[in-house]
Amino acid sequence: MEHSIIEFKARCAEHGRIREILKKKNARFVGEDHQVDTYFRVPHGRLKLREGDIENALVFYSRPNQAGPKQSDVALAKVPGQLELRPVLEKALGVMVAVDKRREIYFLDNVKVHLDRVEGLGEFVEVEAIGKANEVGKLREQCKGFLSEFGIGAEELEEGSYSDLLMERLVSE
Repeated sequence: MEHSIIEFKARCAEHGRIREILKKKNARFVGEDHQVDTYFRVPHGRLKLREGDIENALVFYSRPNQAGPKQSDVALAKVPGQLELRPVLEKALGVMVAVDKRREIYFLDNVKVHLDRVEGLGEFVEVEAIGKANEVGKLREQCKGFLSEFGIGAEELEEGSYSDLLMERLVSE
């Protein structure tokens, strides 16, 4: 399945406050998922295998590293949990990094909100407005609305993915 996403990721030590806002907006809580995202070496874009209790998928995406709402073009294939796919991908492509996180998943119509606790990095909020390529303007406005509602400042926004942040941390140690 291919779709366009406008998304942002921000450091957030106030998950309780975000939960309250989501509750007031009648967001649908999907559950808390323990996810391990294994990123593989590919010539362009990003390829990850997500293994979780709720979500399991092979995901290829490309997007710029920039703070604030940014467009991601995504190709996703849902895979059954406990699939023997990771060892094959590891052997064929090599692993860049693995991201271990606990993620609370919420939906508001086409917008997916994650409250993440990432091993070695801390707490974050991530918002993904999901739609078709011709809806990018609407999706960008939805993300801007959540930035405002959640009270997220420019200094809290992250440019890269969790994989980028973990690799930067590993290099600096």
